Amino acid sequence: MPDLPDRTSDKTGAAARRTRPAETDAERRRRRAQFLRDLAEARELRDRVQPRRAKAARLRHAMRMRTFRW
Repeated sequence: MPDLPDRTSDKTGAAARRTRPAETDAERRRRRAQFLRDLAEARELRDRVQPRRAKAARLRHAMRMRTFRW
């Protein structure tokens, strides 16, 4: 089918990731740590502005922990 793009010339996906300079483990860990800090901050903010939903989530989590079997 001539109207479809050629897959070999497509620069999205794995081929594009391979051409990017390799990041070091320290850079990846630093970005991951920043992401996790931001995520925790967002969760704290959500819990502050939606206390009823946060309480329900805590109760659901506690129930899951009580009924979990090792």
